[in-house]
Amino acid sequence: MNEESPSSNDAHRAQLLALAKALRPELHRYCARLMGSVIDGEDVVQDALMRAFDGLDDLRDLPPFRTWLFRIAHNRALDLLRSRALRATEAMEAAVDAIDHANPDPEETVMRQEASKTAVSRFTELPVLQRSVVVLKDVLGEPLADIADLLNLSIDAVKGHLARGRARLREIDAHIAPHTGERTASPAVAHYVALFNRRDWDGLRALLADDVRLHQSLHPMRSGATDVGTFFTIYAKSTDVWLAPAWLEGREVIAVFEHRTAAKPHHFMWLEWHGPRIRFIRDYRYVEYVIDDAELVPAAVPGVG
Repeated sequence: MNEESPSSNDAHRAQLLALAKALRPELHRYCARLMGSVIDGEDVVQDALMRAFDGLDDLRDLPPFRTWLFRIAHNRALDLLRSRALRATEAMEAAVDAIDHANPDPEETVMRQEASKTAVSRFTELPVLQRSVVVLKDVLGEPLADIADLLNLSIDAVKGHLARGRARLREIDAHIAPHTGERTASPAVAHYVALFNRRDWDGLRALLADDVRLHQSLHPMRSGATDVGTFFTIYAKSTDVWLAPAWLEGREVIAVFEHRTAAKPHHFMWLEWHGPRIRFIRDYRYVEYVIDDAELVPAAVPGVG
């Protein structure tokens, strides 16, 4: 049992909260690639942070917070991957040496650039340990020793997973066919976007189911048409915000631009429907880093050329 004073616990919670806020984008980059999805990656980050805060009082000795948060997120991602019947471990092979200098040579830099540009979804084609090691080393720039500590591996094993993972990613990137074909917005989403862009807030509120729920990261869940209706009141204060239908990871989403002429969206949202009514809204306005790795595909609106 933790015998520290309440004031000490409060200080630790404040420290963890500050670190979590700074670390969220980095945790998301890791979890999104483990899960192969920016949406699932954010769910893992949020769940991991909740577990960290819930477990803080049970710790006898405070661990290094950064490593602890990554380990919680890593383990939560593995739990979810196992539940999908994906292989969580791979047979250990003979370690293959990989370069790891304090000042990486040009080849090392190229490897990091390639991994950073690789689509999030493609990482799921790697076995989980290769995936973890490549993301930690080539996307986040973690030292080999820290990766070994996080994953409970020897440094030689980390080098082996890194070399094989890098080779496999290059094969994957070399055989990816370019995206072809246009996606079309559903009538429901096209109608929602049209109402929003006309600032028809009453029309949008009329689409809400009585038991609708709204989830915005960093904020409590809202439930019920009356409470969720204030969601549009908040957006009404931003007169330049513009929506456009899109697709992401096989899911129909809505891209949110800070103004109509913006080159790229600031964030996105997605809706779940029950017949003609909206029963769930997920809005990523307050965790805009999620869109950094999102491969949004614009959707055509039927009847609009």
